[in-house]
Formats: sequence, C-alpha cells, structure tokens
Amino acid sequence: MAKASGIKIITKNRRASFDFHLLDRFEAGLVLTGTEIKSVRAYQVSLRRSFVQGRDEELWLFDANIAPYVHGNRENHEPTRPRKLLLHRREINKILEALAQKGLTVVPTRLYLKDGLAKVEIALARGKAGRDKRADLAKRDAQRQVERALREKYR
Repeated sequence: MAKASGIKIITKNRRASFDFHLLDRFEAGLVLTGTEIKSVRAYQVSLRRSFVQGRDEELWLFDANIAPYVHGNRENHEPTRPRKLLLHRREINKILEALAQKGLTVVPTRLYLKDGLAKVEIALARGKAGRDKRADLAKRDAQRQVERALREKYR
C-alpha cells in the first residue's frame, strides 16, 4: 500500500495570530474516530474558538468543530468533543510548565494532513492588548499602500 506524502493544509486559525503573540510552536497528532478523519479529509473543520488545556498530565483540544460525516450512520461523532493530542512527554511537560505561568495559553494555529495522518500545529501564546491589534492593522494597511504605490509606479 503506497503512503501519501507531503502536507495538505485543511484549515488555518488566522484569528489566533491576530488575538495572540505566538511564541513557540509544536506539532501534535490527534486521536480521531473513523467518521472524524473522513470529515477532516472533506475539509469540514473549524478551529475558530478552539483551545488546548492540560488534564491529568495530557493535552486536550477543546471546541474544535469537526462536522458530522455526511455519509455517517447513528455511530457518527459529536462535532465539538474534546480530542486528545499526541506529543512527546518532554514537549507535554514543557507546555504544562508554560501554562502554569500567568498570561500564557495554548491555541491551535492550523490543522493539516501529513503523510495521511491528521496533525494540529499548536502554539504557546500571550494575549494581545487592543492597542497591539490596532498597531498590527495600521502596519498591514501601510504595507498594502506601499505595494499599491509600487505597482502603479512600475506599470
């Protein structure tokens, strides 16, 4: 049986980079049921309000919405159930230590398929203040205007 290769991005949580300063990133596996992986492969996923928490020396992904599989039966999964994340013990310990610090949280930034397996990229993050968000918007707007002016100049 041939193994799929490469990375296929399923969804990104663009809101995470707007609301948080992303500090350190980790790749984690996901424990999924059969109908969940089928929905993931059909791009029926949203990470919009999801977050990661530690429980019993493990990390869990909460509120990630994986839509019920269209062709599923009565054994279909619950869309927002907690899902266990698979990482190395030293990575889990590092994240749990960081979560103990005040002001840090862990947010999922993207979900993708790597060699046919579902992976989620999580990031240690610190919340942004309102002024930081406004500064980011102003910087992005200024960059857009510069690019537009350069395009007009060299037409």
